[in-house]
Amino acid sequence: MPTQQATVDLLLKKLADAGSLTARKMFGEYCLYLNEKPVALVCDDVLFVKITEGGRAIAGAANEGSPYPGAKAHFMLDAQAWSRAKLLVRLIQVTFEELPAPKPKKPRRPKSG
Repeated sequence: MPTQQATVDLLLKKLADAGSLTARKMFGEYCLYLNEKPVALVCDDVLFVKITEGGRAIAGAANEGSPYPGAKAHFMLDAQAWSRAKLLVRLIQVTFEELPAPKPKKPRRPKSG
């Protein structure tokens, strides 16, 4: 079941203190970006945060799983885990700090025609 817009809106509200957080819809699900760097996915109304060493120290024994087949493991945080907003904000910030900058996009080649 695709993620509901209301779920993403709630997460953006709870994570507002993390910084400039945005969401982009992708194939019925969402990618969350902090300052244009992808830090998490929202799939089937579950927050999947990329795993980093610092994030592991914050998330502790959080469940891990893949947001879609073939994806790397992420921390899986359901709506129950979202009640600890300060912890969630810190997890997103630490994840952002530890992840490399996204690779620059290659310019699109004009279509020949």
